[in-house]
Amino acid sequence: MKVKSQQDLWAGLMFVGFGVFFMVVALGTPEFLDKLLGTRLIPGYQMGSSVRMGPAYFPVMLGGLLAFLGLLVLVDAAVEEGPKVAKFNFRPLLFILASSLAFAYLLKPLGLVLAAVALVFISAYGGHEFKWKEVAILSVALVIFSVLVFVKALVLPFPICPDFIEICPIR
Repeated sequence: MKVKSQQDLWAGLMFVGFGVFFMVVALGTPEFLDKLLGTRLIPGYQMGSSVRMGPAYFPVMLGGLLAFLGLLVLVDAAVEEGPKVAKFNFRPLLFILASSLAFAYLLKPLGLVLAAVALVFISAYGGHEFKWKEVAILSVALVIFSVLVFVKALVLPFPICPDFIEICPIR
């Protein structure tokens, strides 16, 4: 194996080491190691859940992310130079973010129908290929599915029509 960058290799190993260290200190030593040694080396803390986080939750999550980033750096350091890969395109990411924000802000004043249509059209515009007919059919299918599942089946209190329409035909 040919190492492309010694600095990246050591940085990746350091990230993985620190991440695993913080995870082990937060969770405690693994059970098989405690049985092997006959004593509990590091007691650890309670993990909890994402809703009710314990004292180990934050260090374990950050340690895991740090170890994951370290693995990415290690792989990048160990992989030889190959053909250039295309640059990352931010356009789809920005349009998906914009469509999610638009849906969140338009749901209450405009209702589920118009907010879902806006979501589909804005996010589809971020793609490399935008066809009005396909996007319109997709938005109609999504609106029908959303109303049937979320409003009718799950009985979630989403407004279906805009506030300014007195008589909504879908209610």
